[in-house]
Amino acid sequence: MNKTERIALFPGSFDPFTVGHESVVKRSLALFDKIIIGIGDNNSKSGFLSINKRIEIINKVFAGVPKIEVKTYSGLTVDFCKQNNCNFILRGLRTSADFEFERAIGQTNKLLNGDIETVFILTLPEHTFISSSIVRDIIKNNGNLKPFLPEGISPEDLFND
Repeated sequence: MNKTERIALFPGSFDPFTVGHESVVKRSLALFDKIIIGIGDNNSKSGFLSINKRIEIINKVFAGVPKIEVKTYSGLTVDFCKQNNCNFILRGLRTSADFEFERAIGQTNKLLNGDIETVFILTLPEHTFISSSIVRDIIKNNGNLKPFLPEGISPEDLFND
C-alpha cells in the first residue's frame, strides 16, 4: 500500500513574514511531508514588499529545511492546491475573529474541492497580537522590528536588494 504524501499549502501575503508565520510553519513540520508556503498575489492589496523580497526572506528563514518550498500563485487557492498535489491547507489562528473568517474560507474551499482539508494551528500566546499589518506600521514609523521578525532576519534584509 502506497502512503499518500501529506502536502500542505500555507497560503498568505506574508508582507512581511513574521515570527508568528514562522512558528506556525515550524510547529507544523511534524504533521506534513512537505509544506509549500504560497505567496498569494492578491490584486485587492498593494504590496509593501516585492514578491521577490518575500520569497528571499522566507527562503532565508527556512534555508536547509528540505520539507519547505516557497511558491507564488494567483487565482483560487484550491486550484493552486490541485496543481501542486496539496491535500491540506494550513492556517494559523490568533483570535476568535480569525477563526470565524478562516472557518468560512475553509468551508468554501471544501465545497470547491472536497479532497482538501483545512488544518488550523493556534498561534503561540506571545504571537497572538502580531500581524503583518502591525509590522508594516512599525516599519513606517521606524520602530524596533527585532521582536517581530524571525531570527536571522534583520530590518535591513527587508529593504536591501
